[in-house]
Amino acid sequence: MSFWLVKSEPSVYSWQQLLKDKRTCWDGVRNYAARLHLKEMKQGDKVFFYHSNTNLHIAGIARVEKEAYPDPKDKKWVAVDLVPFKSLKKPVTLEMIKAEKKLKNMALVRIGRLSVSPVSHDEFEVINKLSGK
Repeated sequence: MSFWLVKSEPSVYSWQQLLKDKRTCWDGVRNYAARLHLKEMKQGDKVFFYHSNTNLHIAGIARVEKEAYPDPKDKKWVAVDLVPFKSLKKPVTLEMIKAEKKLKNMALVRIGRLSVSPVSHDEFEVINKLSGK
């Protein structure tokens, strides 16, 4: 199993909306590196859901339900389907992530603009601990 992080502005699509919808097509990614990450996602992989732009934090963990397929809006890009896995006990803020030495090499910190990024197993565990797991 691999671990990932996806970003969404809460005003566009929030963790609460995913909980309500119970499933979503994660489309609209228009960055080549992010597209490669979407293509690498496998069914069952865990995905941190990060609220970007405002109120910067990881709100929950989604699960990949359907692996990469052509983006319905533009077939040269790809999408995956995500379902909610669990809400975090407490959000893990970007400030908390940057303050944790074990997360200094996390893609979210190093390549902040990337909308889909890999998360190592160790990073996944540290963030879960920060969330009060």
